[in-house]
Amino acid sequence: MRELKKGNLFRRFSAVFMLVLMTVVSAGCKSPIVLDPKGPVGQQQMDLIVISTLLCLVIIVPVLVITFVIVWRYRDKPDRKAKYTPNWEHSTKLETIWWGIPILIILVLGVVTVRYTHALEPSKPLAAEKEVKPITIQVTSLDWKWLFKYPEQGIATVNYVQFPEDVPVRFELTSDAPMNSFWIPQLGGQIYTMSGMAMKLNLMADEPGEYMGSGANFSGKDFGKMRFVAKATTQADFDSWVKEIKGSSPELTLDGYKKLAEPGVSEVQSFSKFPEGLFEKIVTRYSPSHNHGGFGAPVPAKPSAGTESGTSDKAAGNSSTEGSGAVKQEASAAHTGHE
Repeated sequence: MRELKKGNLFRRFSAVFMLVLMTVVSAGCKSPIVLDPKGPVGQQQMDLIVISTLLCLVIIVPVLVITFVIVWRYRDKPDRKAKYTPNWEHSTKLETIWWGIPILIILVLGVVTVRYTHALEPSKPLAAEKEVKPITIQVTSLDWKWLFKYPEQGIATVNYVQFPEDVPVRFELTSDAPMNSFWIPQLGGQIYTMSGMAMKLNLMADEPGEYMGSGANFSGKDFGKMRFVAKATTQADFDSWVKEIKGSSPELTLDGYKKLAEPGVSEVQSFSKFPEGLFEKIVTRYSPSHNHGGFGAPVPAKPSAGTESGTSDKAAGNSSTEGSGAVKQEASAAHTGHE
């Protein structure tokens, strides 16, 4: 009889072991890349994940252990020695424990989350900017590709972005297509790109490497192909890369951009130049002061018949154009700020 019980116990433990082994194998050998941060923002987000997980485990582990103990101790068997109290209904000590501890943990978790949320506000400049001048990269999500523009270097790339290590990167983001979400998991959290808005995201890589970037929002049939490589290099390698693009890549014209913005996937591309103010035009092209999706100025109204009327209308048109220019400047300033 004793050998039979030992055999049943062995089979149970074997089943549990196989279940755990299958879970580990199916999960793969590599840990998720979000748990392998390569920058200060990613590291702080990793710290928040660890702290939150540990606080939750303070509740989950005891509950699972107590559940197993109760099921085992009070199972139905002939020689059961557990105290049987069918009329028991209240215990001040137990009520205090299983209400007090979770409430305390929730309060601690709330304080920690609020603190990290304010510290990791996407548009907030990184501490490293006090010592190192940041680099600005303008990002536009398209169907189904990513366009990166370097206003300081005067170059542009598609589905590939490069920047120096240990240098803060100021990403300015918008969309000229359905809303998407820009995400480099090892450097920091995602942020949405939306038409008519210019979002801001500050990241930095603290070591050289190639990091996976992607769109993290459903935006149509080829959204799964909206991936790009984010490469961090030394400052010297970055400068050489910029110089190489300026000397060997074609220019991105306005017509070329319109062609690029058409729905479709794209390979990695680079451009030695792009139209001045392109990012601002993309942000404001859908505003009321613009020509409903076009990059040109609004079409003036036709003057009515008659010399006086035509002259009056022409003057009014000039006044309207000047007012429209002021509105454009105000709209551009409002949209390119953080919202």
